[in-house]
Formats: sequence, structure tokens, C-alpha cells
Amino acid sequence: MTTNWRELFPTKLTFIIFLLYMSLFIGQGIFVTASQESNNSYSYNTVTVVLLTEVFKLIVSSCLYCRENSLASLVRDVRKDRSVLVAYMVPAFLYCLYNNLAFVNLATFDPTTYYLLLQLRVVVTGILFQIIFKKYLSQRQWMSLILLTLGCMLKQVDLGSFYNDTNDDSEAAAIQADRTNGTLSLGKGLDKNMTGFDFSISAVFILAQTICSCLAGVYNEYLLKDKGADVNIFVQNVFMYLDSIVCNAAILLIRGELLDAFSAHNMQSIMRFSVIIIIVNNAAIGIVTSFFLKYMNSILKTFASALELLFTAVLCYFLFAIPIYLNTALAIAVVSYAIYLYTQSPVINLGKVRPPASLSEATSNQKAKDREDREHRRKLLDEQGDTDLEMDMV
Repeated sequence: MTTNWRELFPTKLTFIIFLLYMSLFIGQGIFVTASQESNNSYSYNTVTVVLLTEVFKLIVSSCLYCRENSLASLVRDVRKDRSVLVAYMVPAFLYCLYNNLAFVNLATFDPTTYYLLLQLRVVVTGILFQIIFKKYLSQRQWMSLILLTLGCMLKQVDLGSFYNDTNDDSEAAAIQADRTNGTLSLGKGLDKNMTGFDFSISAVFILAQTICSCLAGVYNEYLLKDKGADVNIFVQNVFMYLDSIVCNAAILLIRGELLDAFSAHNMQSIMRFSVIIIIVNNAAIGIVTSFFLKYMNSILKTFASALELLFTAVLCYFLFAIPIYLNTALAIAVVSYAIYLYTQSPVINLGKVRPPASLSEATSNQKAKDREDREHRRKLLDEQGDTDLEMDMV
């Protein structure tokens, strides 16, 4: 078997997007964990942070669009494609829940466990992908997805239950021993759930975040490649972030925190480097994700997320003294093999989009598309003018 790199990454730019997406997501889990207090709580309003992130994304996307177009053109495009704007309310709401649940779950789980549990979304994404795009996965592709899920489940296995070994190196055994001795010293991992999935409110939250991720990712890909394929990608980002701002503002309103969220005290707690870096990094994730889903697909996105596990585990070990136990090592090994297996037969779903070879080509393609749209509008206006003239003559 050989790795089909050309099918996996059609151009060099898609490979760069893949690496950038992965790097930004690794950083997000670490940045959020680093911003927590010693008791794993947050000294800032997390919903306000998510809302400010969406505002920042909106500003950046608007500026990127206005590099080659006018602000009036942006307003015109938003009005012209308002049906797509309405359609984006679905992924915007789902991403809103996902981003807010990320703060809740990272206060409960250490980053490595958090990313492992999120991999439960892989099979769900595969099913949704087939339903929405009518593209049925091959036996090998399903095998890689199932292996990826099983690898994540290894995280919660208590290896000591299979044999009586005093040298059991599983996380469950280590944490149980620490609790028996009355201590659990794991730096930033203090009192965090490191044994994986259990039947509690934490399980409900992680499952909810998983479902939101699956639905939002596949539906967003559908909008980028099908329903909104002819819409400028930065305009689509504007649609997403406008809807996201509305969703997050609604959450603050329901919680009765809309006014207090932007008080001097709350803003002072946010205006710290440890929180600002979360906003900037998460904004970059949102913009890169749109390119990822437009030029690749949501199945490869789940594998990128799984590959983050290895780097997250190593970085958390050095940064927060969170140990890498045998469970995690085995889980990462199985996940890595699943990724390798997938590279032999990757999913191809370009829709109406052809991946550009470089950022300049992507920009030039978009310029050409914008010119065509302007010429088409001018032609329609000219035809309308001719019609009006004929009516006057009659």
C-alpha cells in the first residue's frame, strides 16, 4: 500500500492549511488550560471571550475582503446572498455551543483526554458526510474511522483489570493510587478527569460538543462547496461570524449577563495576554477552518484533530506536568495507525471547488469571480435600462 499524497493534499497550499489548522488547534487547548486558575475555574466571562472572538473574526474577514473590494461591495454581496446568510445560522449556532462547551470541558478534562474524547465524532462525521454529500465511504475508509474511534476508547481502559500487576502504568490505576494516598499532584491537571469517559454531567457536555462539531463541520462544508460555492469565501466568513455574534449575544441575554459582560471589571479580566492570545488564536482557527473545509473535507478534518493528540500530550507533559500514561500511549498508537490507513484511500470531495496551488492563485481566482459577478450585474442593469427605454418609447 502506498500513501496517496496527491489525493490527500491536491496542492501545496492544502498541505500548509492542514498543518496550520492542526497547530492552531493544539495551541487552543493549551492556551485555555494555561488561562485557568489553580482550581480550574476562569477569572473571566468565557461567553464574552467567545463573542469578542467572533467580532474579531468578522473584522479580519471584512478587512481581507476589502483589500480588493469596497465596503459598499461587501454590503451589496451580503444583501444579494442573504439566503446563504440565513443558512449559516445553523453552523453558527452549533459552533457557538461548541466554543462555549470547550471552556466547560477543558475545566473538567486535561487537554489530552479532552482531544481523545472528541474523537468520538469521527464515525458520526462519516455517517453525516454520506447522508449530506451522497458519497459512500469504502471499506478501508470505514476501517480507519472505526480504528480511530477504538483508539480513543483505549484512553478509559483500566489495564489493571486485565491482570494483577503492581506495575500497572494506566492512568486509572495511577490516579486511584494517588487518591488512596490522599494526593493528586498534576500541576494544571489538578482534580481534572484523566480517566476518560464516565456517566456524568461531564459526559453529557462532551457528547454535546462532539455532536455540535460533527453537524457544524459537515454542514459548513456543504455551504462552502455547494449552496454557497459561488459566494466569496470571505463573504461567507462574514455570514458565519455575523450569525455567531447573534447566537453568543443571545446566550448572554438568556443568562442575564449581556450588559455586565462588557463592564469595566469583566473587560479588565479579559485584557490580559493569556486571554487575548485565546481570542487571536481562535479567530485564526475559524478563518483557517473555512479554507480547510472549502479545499479539503470534514473527514480529513477529523483526522487532523486526531493527529493533534500526539503533540498535545507531549506539550502538556512539559508545560503542565501532566503525565503520559500507558493508556494514552496505546491510544495515540492506534490513532496514528488509523491515520496511516486512511492515507491509503482518502476521501475526495471537491464539490464545485478546485483547490488553488497557492494563496496568490486563490486570490486571483476570487478576483476573476468577482469581476464576472460585477459584469453580470452590469449586464442585467443595462438590459433593464434597455427595457425601460423601450417601454418609454411605446
